[in-house]
Amino acid sequence: MFLSSLSALSGLQFGLDHITPFAWGILILLAILSTLSWSALLVKWHLLRRTERANRRFLSGFHDSPHPLAIYLTKEQVEHSPLYFLYHSACRELAFHLVGEEEPGRSFSARLQGAGRITPSQMGSVHNALERSVGSAANKLELRLGLVATVISVAPLLGILGTVVGLLDVFAALDLDSKASLAPGVSSALITTIAALLVVMPSVAGYNGVVNRIRGHIVRMDNFASELSGLFDRHFVDHRKVEEGLPSLGNLGAPAMPTPSASQRRPSRI
Repeated sequence: MFLSSLSALSGLQFGLDHITPFAWGILILLAILSTLSWSALLVKWHLLRRTERANRRFLSGFHDSPHPLAIYLTKEQVEHSPLYFLYHSACRELAFHLVGEEEPGRSFSARLQGAGRITPSQMGSVHNALERSVGSAANKLELRLGLVATVISVAPLLGILGTVVGLLDVFAALDLDSKASLAPGVSSALITTIAALLVVMPSVAGYNGVVNRIRGHIVRMDNFASELSGLFDRHFVDHRKVEEGLPSLGNLGAPAMPTPSASQRRPSRI
């Protein structure tokens, strides 16, 4: 096992010593893509950690508040929390239907006391606001992940390109019938493939980890949107059935027909 590892390292060193200029270009491009990919992943990882802390802080205050609109009325903002973004968007829509204002003013609390309840159709607008907010927050969480996905897709192709070009160099050297001329081309081709794999494998692992955490955030946003919708529905929606009898067709009467003019009543002459 140790001898095989030494031979692999010596083969790698041989390949690096005889690498072609084209392969160096492929390696430099792979290094740039890897740097961009991991920069995006590290920034996203830091953002997700900050988002988790902000969501815990918001949920703690929300569940301890005495009224569903208490945090909205105090204008207490929780930055970097998608759940607060959902809550604020839903409260703005609800406040508009309750008192006709989206942002709480000085008389907002007093007007809210006498506002009564909203209809189920108006609550549907609050539902729509929540759904739009979930989609917008999910897009923000997934921002810049397209760059990582592009690197994961492009890096293997670059490795294959380097391999193909290296093998073409080998075929071009076959006429010389020299082992020494074949070795640099083969080793250069394999070096680019190894570099592509070294770029792709860690990026795939990091990408999957970030995507799984983002999916967890989206699930929590959906659950909170359902919880908030149910809470607003219990506190602010009037579910009483309004009995409105529709008139029958007989009571409506026959539709009025237009009265023909004198010229229209005359029989036509043939």
